[in-house]
Parts: sequence; C-alpha cells; structure tokens
Amino acid sequence: MHMLLVEDDPVTTAQIEKLALDDGIVVEATDRGEDALEIAKIYEFDLAIIDIGLPDLHGSVLVNRMRAAGLHVPIMMLSARHDDQEKVRALTNGADDYVTKPYAPAVLKARWRAIVRRARGHAHSRIEIGRMIIDLNDRRVEIDGKPLKVTSKEFSILELMALRKGKTLTKEHFLDHLYGGRDEPEQKIIDVFICKLRKKIQRASGSGHGIQTVWGSGYMLTDPTAPNNGLAEDAIGFAGPGNKFDGRAAAFDHMIPELDEFELLLLALMPDD
Repeated sequence: MHMLLVEDDPVTTAQIEKLALDDGIVVEATDRGEDALEIAKIYEFDLAIIDIGLPDLHGSVLVNRMRAAGLHVPIMMLSARHDDQEKVRALTNGADDYVTKPYAPAVLKARWRAIVRRARGHAHSRIEIGRMIIDLNDRRVEIDGKPLKVTSKEFSILELMALRKGKTLTKEHFLDHLYGGRDEPEQKIIDVFICKLRKKIQRASGSGHGIQTVWGSGYMLTDPTAPNNGLAEDAIGFAGPGNKFDGRAAAFDHMIPELDEFELLLLALMPDD
C-alpha cells in the first residue's frame, strides 16, 4: 500500500513509518498541510493519516479541502485532543476514522487496515479470488488452503489487485504502490513480477491464475473460475495448461525486461520453426 502521512511530530512520524514498513506500506511523509494537498493530487494513495494540529492548517480543514478536490483516499485523523467536537468536525469534513493519542500500535494498524478494506468494499481481511485467498492482515496467500510462498513485492502486487478486483491497473499504479515515487525501476519490472506470480499461482493451482493482461493498459485480477470476460490473457503460456504457447514460455522469460507487450505478443505468434 501507499500511505500519505501528515504529521509534524518527528517521534510520531518515525513510529508510524516503522509500523507501516512492517505492513509492507510505502510512506510519503510531510509536516505541512499545503504540501500534503499537492502531493495527494499527484499520487493515488491507499490511506492518509493526518494529524489535527499541523503548523499551517488545521487537520480538519485539510480533509475538507482534499474532499473538495475530489480526493477519495481513506483518511484517518490523529490527535491528542479528546474533544468530541473535534471528532465530529473531522468526521463531518470527510475523515473515515479518528484516533486519539496515545494509541496502541497494534490497534492503529488494525484500524488503518479496516478503513482501507471498507473503502474498497471488503468487510473482511481475507479476500477470496476463486480458489485463492489473500489475507491482508497476515500478509499470506493460500490456494486450496495451502500457503503460497510469495515475496513482499509479489504480495503487495496481489494486495493491490485484490483490493481493486476487476479494475485495470496500469504499470504506473503498480510502481506507485510498490515504490511511492522514489527510486522507481523501469516499468518493465512489473512484467517480471506478474510473470513470476502467474507461474507460482498456476503451479500451485494447476489451472488459471486470474491475472489478466489488458493490452496497452495494464493488468487486472479476476476470478479464474468465472466465465471468460473477453480480456486477453498473456499470450506467452499463462492462460492455462495446454496453451500452445506454453512450450515457449521459458525460452522468452529472460527477455521480458527488454521487450514491451506488443513485442512479446509478436514473439508468441511466430511459427514454431
């Protein structure tokens, strides 16, 4: 996930950044409301945590301006104030939750996970995609009840696609989610991650993986057991056993970082000889 943290206390900032890192979350932190508003217009965040007492803006004013700008990111307010009027003001202006300091780190993490899930229409932390279960709390993936070993980056990709199931995600979406705009590699690294995930899921399930390629746009996650919705699967051997391209998948895997999707499709369509 990608979090916007707006907090002027360096101790609180460091603590939340540590908690977020443990959850595989990339954090963009600032101590000023005006800066936060501009950053939020550039990046698509999964969550914003905003302190009430900012040096340039009241936190509730920032929330109001974010909503007025059409930003729908889930927002959690932080405050040392236990004033009910402050809570009402923040929630009325568009905040999704209000947490008072001091807070238990485990409770803070549980609450930010919950508002992200609810914002994406998921009441439970375990999201089912066909025979696969993605547990957002434990950061685990299971297929038919058996754990699927994935890296932190691979889980983050599945997490993003699961929370936005059925929605096309561009490579920019993935890079933003994984790296938060800092030290980003080339976009083709996303093709590599997707390739590896497809193989792992297909080996574990023995059938489809649900990760569809939307040519010229990006990728989306769908239920592989559902009827075909007409989207093109990756042409190089990932649509399922028996695909005529399966035999050439391994031969082209090492070339993925250097080739774009159209070039990969052309290679897959070349005659066997």
